[in-house]
Amino acid sequence: GNRNHLAIVIDEFGRVAGLITIEDVLEQIVGEIEDEFDIAADEGDIFALADRTYRVSGVTPIERVEDAFGVKLVESDMDQEFDTIGGLIAHDMGHVPKRGESHSRAGLDFQVLQSKGGAVKWFKVSPEMP
Repeated sequence: GNRNHLAIVIDEFGRVAGLITIEDVLEQIVGEIEDEFDIAADEGDIFALADRTYRVSGVTPIERVEDAFGVKLVESDMDQEFDTIGGLIAHDMGHVPKRGESHSRAGLDFQVLQSKGGAVKWFKVSPEMP
């Protein structure tokens, strides 16, 4: 089995702020630890892949994704509370999605490639097939 040691993070008001791993704690002490699960984070935010899909960082601004794909992802004021594509998709799904989960919006399919620390780090984005 795959066992992960997790800790619950409590904020100054006694509320649950999230979950962390031992790797998260060590990275705060010694800096970023690169392992086989990490995708280089300093390469920008949207990349074309060979199979005509795109790798998109979860922290990419919604407007940048809209411009890159020529779509409108947010229509109402309700959706304006999110700045990043990761936050918008997680809100749509009602939870922080895990690797392999996918969600469609505005004619695009967002498949989670990697999530870490309670947020999506990378999506694989492709136009939905008609």
